[in-house]
Amino acid sequence: MPNDKIKIAIGADHAGFEFKEMLKKFLYDYEVEDFGTHTLDSVDYPDFAHPVASAVENGNCKYGILLCGSANGVAITANKHQHIRAGLCWVNEVASLVRKHNDANVLCIPARFVSEEEAKEITTTFLNTEFEGGRHQNRVNKISC
Repeated sequence: MPNDKIKIAIGADHAGFEFKEMLKKFLYDYEVEDFGTHTLDSVDYPDFAHPVASAVENGNCKYGILLCGSANGVAITANKHQHIRAGLCWVNEVASLVRKHNDANVLCIPARFVSEEEAKEITTTFLNTEFEGGRHQNRVNKISC
């Protein structure tokens, strides 16, 4: 029987490590591929953002989740990939809008600015919100260079 679970790539630097570990357990209904980091030791966020973005870009994973202190670094890094639309989400409404209006495929969470419960809520909203298409599709089509 085939695995029907949606596959998600996840990665974090040291500032997002604990939230990454928490979200991996929270996302038990999904197949989660962990791209690291695997400790609290200081690391460079691009080393984890690029593999997550690549996994989504090449179709190995449907969505990506990236965490770092502010989520700015991972969002900037992921958005360097041609077919990635990474959205920095610090409140639930933003998570909804990046899916509805921007068809975001990578969620970036600022671990130093949200609680664990907020991170769970943001993640749930992101993963369960559909892209609206329509007038937004034309805008999304103009994103790639």
